[in-house]
Amino acid sequence: MTKLALIATLEVRPGTRAEVLRSLLAHRDRCLRDEPGTLQFEPLIPLNEPDKILHYELYADSAAFGAHMKGASFARAREEIGDRLVNMSGVQCTPGTDIVP
Repeated sequence: MTKLALIATLEVRPGTRAEVLRSLLAHRDRCLRDEPGTLQFEPLIPLNEPDKILHYELYADSAAFGAHMKGASFARAREEIGDRLVNMSGVQCTPGTDIVP
């Protein structure tokens, strides 16, 4: 079973990053508690880009990621963040340790 990692970039409306981050941190806590396939979820704050949040997510496999995307916490986070989110993009990856032992 190959793990799935996601590196995402969230662009938020100017002046709203702290509010969005609070919602993301609550989302992270729910995911790690309620989604057994969610292994890691780390928001990262760019030092020189005040309207961006990056985050790293790690899932047990693609099915766990699919369950996350369809889950109640994701829907709740999207609702809480609302129109503060300008754009969201992500890159799905396979951890190198899953390919080369």
